[in-house]
Amino acid sequence: MPCGARCAGGHLSTWWLCDLRPRERGTFPAGAYEGETFVADYLIVFTTTGSAEKAKELAVSAVEAKVAACAQVEGPITSVYRWEGALQNDQEWRVQFKTTADRFAELEARVRSVHDYDTPEIIATPVTHGTPAFLSWMREETAAS
Repeated sequence: MPCGARCAGGHLSTWWLCDLRPRERGTFPAGAYEGETFVADYLIVFTTTGSAEKAKELAVSAVEAKVAACAQVEGPITSVYRWEGALQNDQEWRVQFKTTADRFAELEARVRSVHDYDTPEIIATPVTHGTPAFLSWMREETAAS
């Protein structure tokens, strides 16, 4: 559904709020609707850091603590941003965590405690669809002990 189109309910909307019904066999929405807004049960959470070693430490720490089912480290990447009024151009490593919405607060706390930045990027993107087996595995791997 293109942006600005009307959903099945006739409401003017953006595609991510209305067009999340499963379209392919074997996938299902990984969350629930509250009114017309989709609330995800599963998240992909990102952070960046200045070294491969710190990125791996963040990844291992989160998976060991069961606040993420898995973590992937990629980099180096180039980050361009403004910090304290000055333009920065730095090499960083990105860590991508796969977790459940109910474990986000604990993952955020873990990342903050291990991270070496004063203001670390910790952002989450909802998983709107996924294979049942993978989403079930994510839930099992992040279940509180």
